[in-house]
Amino acid sequence: MAATRRTTFLILFASTLAACGVTDHARHAGHEAPAGDGRLAVDFPEPLRTHTLANMRDHLLALQEIQQALADGAYDKAGEVSETRLGMTSLAAHGAHDVAKFMPPGMQSIGTEMHRSASRFAVEAANAGATGNVKPALAALARVTQQCVACHAAYRMK
Repeated sequence: MAATRRTTFLILFASTLAACGVTDHARHAGHEAPAGDGRLAVDFPEPLRTHTLANMRDHLLALQEIQQALADGAYDKAGEVSETRLGMTSLAAHGAHDVAKFMPPGMQSIGTEMHRSASRFAVEAANAGATGNVKPALAALARVTQQCVACHAAYRMK
């Protein structure tokens, strides 16, 4: 059991580092990208840019809340946070329809996959509550953060 907890901790720690590492506060504040930054700059109208950045910060907060719920064994709570804040049912609350038309197709694809992955994680979190096996939920959560990392590695907001 100690090995399982240690593995769970390491996975949660690594996914937190990955999520935090893709957030560059200087760029979010409107500063220029550093030289050699090969990411595609995406230009959103200012109100949608501000809205999108707030959504991304909420996504990061949701990931932290999910990880805490998993650590606490509150699998249903982890799934609920994932579905309502990151999953497919969160799209209307985030104004995804308004924002998507300003995204390049690749960015749209990554975003859609992140939302789908979050919904799949919610199912796996519920399963973990029923079975006690958290590994499939952790793997599903890793796929969520993988999409975040992929998007932040390929795109930046102007």
